[in-house]
Amino acid sequence: MKILSWNVNGIRAAQKKGFADFMTESNPDIICLQETKARPEQVELDLPEYHQYWNSAEKKGYSGTAIFSKEKPLSVKNDMDIPEHDTEGRVIAAEYSDYYLVTVYTPNAKRGLLRLDYRSESWDPDFLAYMKELEKHKPVIFCGDLNVAHTEIDLANPKSNRKNAGFTDEERAGFDNILAAGFIDTFREFESGGGHYTWWSYMGGARARNVGWRIDYFCISPALRPRLQSAFILPDVMGSDHCPVGIVLD
Repeated sequence: MKILSWNVNGIRAAQKKGFADFMTESNPDIICLQETKARPEQVELDLPEYHQYWNSAEKKGYSGTAIFSKEKPLSVKNDMDIPEHDTEGRVIAAEYSDYYLVTVYTPNAKRGLLRLDYRSESWDPDFLAYMKELEKHKPVIFCGDLNVAHTEIDLANPKSNRKNAGFTDEERAGFDNILAAGFIDTFREFESGGGHYTWWSYMGGARARNVGWRIDYFCISPALRPRLQSAFILPDVMGSDHCPVGIVLD
């Protein structure tokens, strides 16, 4: 069972950059997308093997998530039933026989940290509470762009980014809370070193120089750890300023 996650930074843009070829070559059982920036009726995807589930933002061309799955889920739920959070298409939870799979596009704290308070005081605790609520029923996998580099090895220039969006103390504490709640950062089960990133600025040739950030994750409930065979990053896949990440479950 191979599950992928990718912030495509616009599914229509990704289509023009080889998304269909990527799907054919990688052949995931499930792929979770973030920042789709489209409604399903605006996108023509020839993926007959996959059931498609979309959650689009009210604001056109903004945010949005999707799950494409070969197996039809038992149920699919958009959003968290919290009005403050539920207009931007940031969460989809798909229920399968033995786990929940959630795709999430966590709000960016933004330049000037304009949304940091919302992110750290409201979104992060509410999303974690939602994951723990699901976990009462079945183990949980959640994946996506969490918009935070957890530790200093998760970005190329930690010192100069100390108070920038994605590496503030508040955001990093939010990820600490995810781990404290028992969820496992799957990539760190297999790789303890630095230099592994999932997002690179379009500025200054950052990707070619691998000056990036690891802000895209797969986290799992401890009950799923025995089934986790691998967790990986696909930095050579182009088409977005993020690259895909994935896991393989037994």
